[in-house]
Amino acid sequence: MPIRKGKRSAGPGRGKTSRKISGAPDEGVDKKEFVPRHKKSLQKPGGKETKIAETLAQEGPVRLNRYIANSGVCSRREADNLISMGLITVNGKVVTELGYKVNPGDKVRYEGKLLTAEKPVYILMNKPKGYLTTTRDPKERDTVMALIGNKVRERIYPVGRLDRNTTGLLLLTNDGELAEKLSHPSYNVKKIYKVELDRPIAPEDFDKLIRGVPLEEGKAVPDDAAIVSEDRKTIGIELHIGWNRVVRRIFEALGYEVRKLDRTMYAGLDKRDLPRGKWRYLTQQEVIRLKHYR
Repeated sequence: MPIRKGKRSAGPGRGKTSRKISGAPDEGVDKKEFVPRHKKSLQKPGGKETKIAETLAQEGPVRLNRYIANSGVCSRREADNLISMGLITVNGKVVTELGYKVNPGDKVRYEGKLLTAEKPVYILMNKPKGYLTTTRDPKERDTVMALIGNKVRERIYPVGRLDRNTTGLLLLTNDGELAEKLSHPSYNVKKIYKVELDRPIAPEDFDKLIRGVPLEEGKAVPDDAAIVSEDRKTIGIELHIGWNRVVRRIFEALGYEVRKLDRTMYAGLDKRDLPRGKWRYLTQQEVIRLKHYR
């Protein structure tokens, strides 16, 4: 049976460009994608300094907003707001100058809490089923941080949440500025998902999928979609929409149950050769591409 592909037409919910789906696609995301908040605990376990201290000693003074962002508190833009509000002190003195530079050995505090600038860390994980994409859970359920364990001492966070039963590509970092960028709707971050349904998708329903499915937030129009199995139960779908559980809700609205959901691509990254439940650091080339992603 030939595999049928569909390309969406211009309409609500689509990004600036459209790509062909290559390989198997991926899973559901939560619209509350990670942006570090300054109200979270800023104390690093054990109070240990990281290699950034050595870097500062070599580089000399760095801008205060960069130091704050590297500490995992927020993005540089949000750090500027904290500085302007008089919430940051350096060596015991309030600093409101946006261009202020921090010297090696300076003590930077936010609301009395000492900040330790960390080296930027970027991790790619192939998330297994049954793990929450949070740093901790009040009910003490497993989170993706359990898969990292104590192998990474920097304070990292998931970017672009996947629900507990969704598997696939997950990015974790302490780069607040990058996390904010990837989470902002204006960047149209593309995701590819592999969706396994409870029954073969009917031709008329696949056509509805291509044209867009009405949801509570509006019409969800995929950037691209394809039937990728002979039994018509497996669908590849590419989209940039970050609505809560958007992939599952699209197919539920069409009358199908999603049996398996896996994200295979996010912002140009893929999990090729990365086994389920494993993680690795991004290469320098991947970090550069990610920072210049549009």
